[in-house]
Amino acid sequence: MKALLITCLLALWLTAASARTFGPEPRLRPGSLPNGYISEYLKSRRARRALPPADEPDASMAPKESDSGADLPTCLLCVCLSGSVYCEEVSPDMTSVPLLPKETAYLYARFNKIKKIGKNDFGDTVTLKRIDLTGNVISEIDDGAFSKLTLLEELSLAENRLVKLPALPAKLTSFNANSNLLKTKGVKANAFKKLTGLANLYLANNQLEAVPFIPESVRILHLQDNNITEVNVDTFCKSDNSYYLRLSLSEVRMDGNPVVLSKYPDSFTCMKVLPVGRYR
Repeated sequence: MKALLITCLLALWLTAASARTFGPEPRLRPGSLPNGYISEYLKSRRARRALPPADEPDASMAPKESDSGADLPTCLLCVCLSGSVYCEEVSPDMTSVPLLPKETAYLYARFNKIKKIGKNDFGDTVTLKRIDLTGNVISEIDDGAFSKLTLLEELSLAENRLVKLPALPAKLTSFNANSNLLKTKGVKANAFKKLTGLANLYLANNQLEAVPFIPESVRILHLQDNNITEVNVDTFCKSDNSYYLRLSLSEVRMDGNPVVLSKYPDSFTCMKVLPVGRYR
């Protein structure tokens, strides 16, 4: 009997202990937390919500747009490579000079439909050393179109529709205007006078009636297939200096012109080679 009573008491004690261990959490009583705890907790929650998610980059850290974006359209149509721009037979038709990337030194825009060279087409690309616009339909070039190109050495306007020449950069060493519609009245008397470094001058297959002034520096001169009818002593030599020698001029082509060169024997005495052309 005594043992049974002890067993019942033990069972009641275990039940009470279990209720105290696994029962509902006691509720917080007012004043049980330190002052300001709730307000500080809410502030920290708001601050965490204001932060950008870890997997979303901050907009302020996004890369800025490249300054070369303005060059992109030209370099999509053309090939831009190490200071050179190649725009040959571009499709759709290229009808004007393309906007060039800065620092462009060489432009090849051959066999397109460019109609005109404007005054500002090359204004921002003063680094150009060579321009080749062969095979376009250029009929007009604004005055001063090449005035800012102080480094330009080679210029080709061959196979276009020019009736007159613009002012040319003084540093040119090679100029090609073959196969245009040039007449003598469209080539100013001093067109090449200031080009003291000009070595190659190509004016073949035009409508010139006379030989223009040729700088002393010229080595190769092509005037074939024009309408030149005569030459004189001052065309290549100097009538007032019988000792004058023009040693730099090594190739002169005047074939395909009406002029009979044998009629003007004194016109070539200063030259080391005779012009190619008609002698009878």
